[in-house]
Amino acid sequence: MSIATTRAGPRARITAITSGKGGVGKTFVAANLAAALAASGQRVLVLDADLGLANLDVVLNLFPKITLHDVFTGVRTIDEALTEVSGGFTVLLAGSGLVEYSRLTSDVREMLVESIATVAPQFDHVLLDTGAGISDVVLYTVSLADDVLVVATPEPTSLTDAYATIKVLASTQGRRAIRLVVNQKLPGNDGRSVRNQLQLVVDRYVSPGLDAPIAIELLGEVPTDDAVREAVRRRQLLHECYPGSPAAQAIAAVATRMLQGSG
Repeated sequence: MSIATTRAGPRARITAITSGKGGVGKTFVAANLAAALAASGQRVLVLDADLGLANLDVVLNLFPKITLHDVFTGVRTIDEALTEVSGGFTVLLAGSGLVEYSRLTSDVREMLVESIATVAPQFDHVLLDTGAGISDVVLYTVSLADDVLVVATPEPTSLTDAYATIKVLASTQGRRAIRLVVNQKLPGNDGRSVRNQLQLVVDRYVSPGLDAPIAIELLGEVPTDDAVREAVRRRQLLHECYPGSPAAQAIAAVATRMLQGSG
């Protein structure tokens, strides 16, 4: 169930950005998508929901003094943990190496819901950068979102894990609409063919047992780009160091499609 019912009045559109496996650039996409949305005049928060294995701070070259762990333990307030970054958006960072957040306890569940519900009215978009895979923590985090954006690469292992993620989300959460970003697209490949391949398998093996078919919407494709590797090395956002690069333009196009589809 979405967190929409927990607060009255206007609040952010919540999007869970997830992936079937690690190493597909999910956090990098989340951070740069936030910057692209902010450049369009949106108030954006990225919440690092990879509890215990957080790396949003690494991507953004941040050294957080206050994290979600401090909020969960009552040491600091959530407003104190909100950090504005140079990309024009806000982040809420999680602590890394904290084994207590690797399992979905009732306390973790309640604190996560309360944290998101508290900050959502302050923003237009909240991006939940989840962990990879289909652990209980990941699936619960995704359940709090209005929309799901799966990041995958054209590699067979990534597509297999993306299919597994979509299947689980459809069966356990009733998800019938999935958004897709194909990252690290190679020359000569087409993101549409990746989407069509996933859609074909889902249509054949998952949708027949459901009350309604699953629709996979391709939001965009981000090409393999030397600018991405350099931005990662420098721990900077694409729009700051290589705003005209093909990858930066592709992510800006994803942001535009998100805004067009969230009205």
